[in-house]
Amino acid sequence: MRVEKAKTTPTWAKKALDLRPEGIMFPMIENSKMARKAVSYCKFPSNRIHGFAHTFVRASDYGTDNGYLSNYEEDLLIMCQVESEEALKKIEDIAAVDGVDCVQMGSLDLSASMGYLWDPGNKKVKEIIKTVEKGVLKTTTKGGGGGGGAFLSGFAMPHDRPKDMRSRGYHHMISGSVDIGLFRSACVKDVKKFKMKLVESDDEDGLEDSKDEKYLSE
Repeated sequence: MRVEKAKTTPTWAKKALDLRPEGIMFPMIENSKMARKAVSYCKFPSNRIHGFAHTFVRASDYGTDNGYLSNYEEDLLIMCQVESEEALKKIEDIAAVDGVDCVQMGSLDLSASMGYLWDPGNKKVKEIIKTVEKGVLKTTTKGGGGGGGAFLSGFAMPHDRPKDMRSRGYHHMISGSVDIGLFRSACVKDVKKFKMKLVESDDEDGLEDSKDEKYLSE
């Protein structure tokens, strides 16, 4: 599933939506007002403020997709990322906003905002996250998701496996990594392999040199 991340501004949202992603994630949503604005950026003028020049963008296959207008809003997953202490206090209000399909837990930023930089597995952070999860699930039970109640989404980590997350209510979406992370890991692996080859090559050269020296000394 392709999800674009956009700043919570209409300009950035339009740029992301013109690519026709299956989902769009708005970071640092801290209250219901911000969540409603985020949703409005994804709606056409009759509903909200998303631009209507759909015939000139890739999202509609440059105007050749006749079903684009009918299916666009229904097919789009709107995600609000909560990653600050301020958002925690308003979590039920955020999740209950009409049009918010999913609340994405930003555990790394959330732990940093609580004073535990790069320590999302901290006991206090985990306790807070569980409280937030319950707040989101309350609205899911009431509204059913996507129109008065959002579902939970998050990243699996070494200290928080997919199995554990599912047991806490992550039934729709659990992410394992992001494209940049996968690319970085592949590059690091390739560089390490390259360095190992250099070391092996140096060792082989050293052996050959020692053989030559022995031959000359004889």
